[in-house]
Amino acid sequence: MSETQVESSPFPPSPVIPATLEGDARLQFQCRKGIACWNACCSNIDISLTPVDIVRLKQRFELSSSEFLSKYTVPYEMEKDSIAGVKLRPVDGGTACRFMTDAGCSVYEDRPTACRYYPVALLSMRRQDEVTDRQYYAIVREDHCLGHKEPRTQTIDEYRAEQGLTVYDELARGWRQLILKKKSSGPTIGKPSKRSLELFFMTCYDIDRFRSFVSSDSFSEIYDLPPDELRAVLEDDLTLMQFGFRFLRQVLFGENTIAVHELNIEQRRQRVAERQQQLEREAAERMAREEDPPDVDL
Repeated sequence: MSETQVESSPFPPSPVIPATLEGDARLQFQCRKGIACWNACCSNIDISLTPVDIVRLKQRFELSSSEFLSKYTVPYEMEKDSIAGVKLRPVDGGTACRFMTDAGCSVYEDRPTACRYYPVALLSMRRQDEVTDRQYYAIVREDHCLGHKEPRTQTIDEYRAEQGLTVYDELARGWRQLILKKKSSGPTIGKPSKRSLELFFMTCYDIDRFRSFVSSDSFSEIYDLPPDELRAVLEDDLTLMQFGFRFLRQVLFGENTIAVHELNIEQRRQRVAERQQQLEREAAERMAREEDPPDVDL
C-alpha cells in the first residue's frame, strides 16, 4: 500500500503496536501526577470489565452485583450472536470515566484490570493442542500519552507485578479460558441458546444472583456438592466466582467436574416431558374447540 493510500484511509491508525511480546520485554513508561497528560486517558474510556473487576468494585461500593451492573455498566456482545461482556458506563452524556477526579482515580485501589494494564495490552492465546492459555503482550501508544517519554524502564512482568496484575490475571484466567474456548469452537458448537447466554452472564458478572441460584433447591436437586464445599463457595465472592467458571465449563462444554444426582436428573426430565405433553394436549384441545362449527338453529 502506498503512502498516499495510507493517508487517505478513513480509519484512524491503531494505537496498538503490532508486535507480540513476552513478559521479559522492556517497557519504558511511567504515569505520575503532574505529567502534562494527567487524566487524558480517563477522559474518553472504553473499559471492559472482568468478573474480578466487578467483584472488587461492587464490594468497594457495598452494592449487590445486580445493583452495580445496573448503575455502573453496559453489556455488549463480544462477537455477533455470542457471549456478552460488560463495559464501564461513562459519565452521563459524556465519555469520561465517572471515577475520575482532578487528583486521579477515586477507586485506584480497586481500579479495573484494563486500567492497571495500560499502556500494555494483554493477548491471551491458546493453541489447539493446549489446555491452558498463554499470555503475550502488546504496547499501546496513543498521541495524548506522554508516559512513554518518562525515563523509567522495567520489564512487562515487573510492571504487571507493580500494578497488582499477577493476582488479577490468575483470578480471571478461568473466565478468559471460557471465552477462548467459545471462540475456538466456532460454528461447531453452534449459536448459543438464549438460556446459555443468560447463564453465562449471570455466572460471570452477576455473582450475587449466581449465589442465590447455587443456594436454591433446584441447584441442590441436580448437583451433589459436599456441604463443606458448598458452604465455602457461598461465603466468599471470589471462591464462588471460581466455582462459577467450573460450573460453566460443565454445562456449556461438558467438562464434568461437579457430581450430579443422576436419579433426580432423570426424574426432572420425566417431569419436563410430562409437562410438555400436557401443554401439547391443551393446545390441541383449544384448536379442536376453535374448529368446531357453531350450532345453528333451523
